[in-house]
Amino acid sequence: MLDRRLVFTLSLLALVAGCATPSAPVSVADTLARDPQLSTLNGLVAQAGLAGMLRGGGPYTVFAPTNEAFKAVPAKTMDELEDPARLKAVLSYHVLSARITPAQVQMVNMKTENGAEVALARAGDFVTVEDAMAQGQPAMASNGVVYAIDRVLIPPRR
Repeated sequence: MLDRRLVFTLSLLALVAGCATPSAPVSVADTLARDPQLSTLNGLVAQAGLAGMLRGGGPYTVFAPTNEAFKAVPAKTMDELEDPARLKAVLSYHVLSARITPAQVQMVNMKTENGAEVALARAGDFVTVEDAMAQGQPAMASNGVVYAIDRVLIPPRR
């Protein structure tokens, strides 16, 4: 009887271990696509033609506004994003050409993919970029890091 239990237990453990194998990290673009709270951003990234770049080698750090963040943007500003150049400028303002983990965040200005700088800071477990705060832990991707943030960042006009 004891042998049967042991065999059953070992078989069950092997089955569970086989099902629990972690999936390989995916690109930043695929990380955005997998997160339902980032569906608005994911659609805009595809519309702006930035998905290919975010699937590339990187590394990238993306500050990804949540769907709730986009709902808070004034209608006039959202209308401006219908212009492809403006959309690309705004979205690329959320992307750094570096992999920045929470432990690496310090009070510093960093250049974004659109050429403007953003202010990064960390206070304890809280990471901020400009006036936006990261929500929860970032998602680690094969080519970077994705932070869900509570605001849409609007770059300064040139």
